[in-house]
Amino acid sequence: MKAKYLNPFTDFGFKKIFGEEASKPQLISFLNSILPHLNIIDLNFKPSEQSGKNVFDRKAIYDLYCQTKSGERIIVEIQKAKQNYFIDRSVFYSTFPIQEQAQKGDWNFQLDAVYCIGILDFTFNETENKTDYLHIAQLKDQHGKVFYDKLTYVYIEMPNFKKALEEVETNLEKWLYFIQHLEDFKNIPQLFDKDIVFIDAFTKAELGNLDRSAQMEYENSLKVYRDLKNVLDTATDTGIHQGYQLGKIEGKIEGKIEGKIEGEQIGIQKEKIETVKQARLIGLSVEDIMKLTGLKKEEVEKKY
Repeated sequence: MKAKYLNPFTDFGFKKIFGEEASKPQLISFLNSILPHLNIIDLNFKPSEQSGKNVFDRKAIYDLYCQTKSGERIIVEIQKAKQNYFIDRSVFYSTFPIQEQAQKGDWNFQLDAVYCIGILDFTFNETENKTDYLHIAQLKDQHGKVFYDKLTYVYIEMPNFKKALEEVETNLEKWLYFIQHLEDFKNIPQLFDKDIVFIDAFTKAELGNLDRSAQMEYENSLKVYRDLKNVLDTATDTGIHQGYQLGKIEGKIEGKIEGKIEGEQIGIQKEKIETVKQARLIGLSVEDIMKLTGLKKEEVEKKY
């Protein structure tokens, strides 16, 4: 059956629900569920594309970038697929809202807090605890005490959020359940039908409420999302299988653990190559592939 609601993991769907002026109540509710100490009352959207100091510097393009009335800067990224150096990218992105606070003339270097929130449609490590879905990271000293509390990274591993509808309790859990299952809903569950913020979110996400132009834009966004998932699933399965088989063969021949390690490394490289090939076949641009894989332009062109 055709879905009734948007897929919030698509660029269009996520921005429709959280990234428009009319969606501020939804975004404020969602952010307050993650960062309750901020008690956000209102916020302003800021440009999602941040340029470097000169034309040669790399840009940063966020899914959402906003600022609270009390000055806190908040970046929200929805990451659809695992990417090399994703945490490095988060740190890099966080430098832009820090640098933009610089003032000319006399300035004491006092900064407003910066928060980077990543909603991940994957897990960092398949072998780690699969029940932890919320990760909050800050700069700490050698004694484990927070050294600087104005830079915070929040990562939500959606595959690790496994609560059933009847188990959902907190507002954060309601939002995560909403994001995770929205595309599968046929009607508004009772859990949400008394909360005007969620009722409005369902209204914004209902495909039947979109005009023809918006529906076409969503379909294109959904196609990119599905193609991307298919590319990564195919590349991962191919690379892991080839690397595992080669590792077993070399390990048996040499009788050493190095054979397995080398095979795994080759598998990772084959996975990257396969990802690039599949991405090019479905028409993704070099820039999109760079963002997806973390590879440099020359590496993308070479591997294809």
